[in-house]
Amino acid sequence: MDTYHILVVEDDREILDGIGIYLKNQGYEVFKAQNGREGLEILETEEIHLAIVDIMMPVMDGITMTMRLREKYDFPVIMLSAKSEEIDKVTGLNIGADDYVTKPFAPMELLARVHSQLRRYSRYLKLAQNRQPQEHVYIVGGLELNTDTVELMADGEPVTLTPIEFKILSLLMRHPGRVFPADEIYERVWNEKAISTETIMVHVRNIRSKIETDPKNPKYLKVVWGVGYKIEKQ
Repeated sequence: MDTYHILVVEDDREILDGIGIYLKNQGYEVFKAQNGREGLEILETEEIHLAIVDIMMPVMDGITMTMRLREKYDFPVIMLSAKSEEIDKVTGLNIGADDYVTKPFAPMELLARVHSQLRRYSRYLKLAQNRQPQEHVYIVGGLELNTDTVELMADGEPVTLTPIEFKILSLLMRHPGRVFPADEIYERVWNEKAISTETIMVHVRNIRSKIETDPKNPKYLKVVWGVGYKIEKQ
């Protein structure tokens, strides 16, 4: 990719223009909006690879905008806020933001976050575009599991799983969207009748810690309370 397109959504014109200048100096193409509604309108006409979104804005705030764009787009979102309260950060990350920067910030800090997120996103795009699903290779979002080589990649990075963890994840990834009761997972993985399924919960927690950006708010490995576990379709 020759030039990354970055959308900056910020109601403070001085901050908006400042961020735009720093990004352009790094070779990025910049699109600017002063509220969430304008930002969403730009997404309808331009290909965007990363968005920097302020939380507090008129017309439509950054939380609402991020929730709406996540319905259609998977590019990274970095949220900005003048507040340092943990609730803002938690809310932003819970609704789909990838990173969070508190104002005031050093320009180089923001640029470093942008570079980092674009590196991860470019690896994800290469996986999605260049690697077609093969027999024994299962791809769900940024996860790629190969049952022949017993390897798992997450956003292009290798992930080390125990043999039991690999078997559980393999079962779920082969059937994305299907909910497996804990006793069925146990019987399929251990090949014996389930007496206690508490061990499944422990293994699921360990798998989440390895494949999820935020294990407490998983993107892939979900629990369906009272029913079982599933890999969410992406």
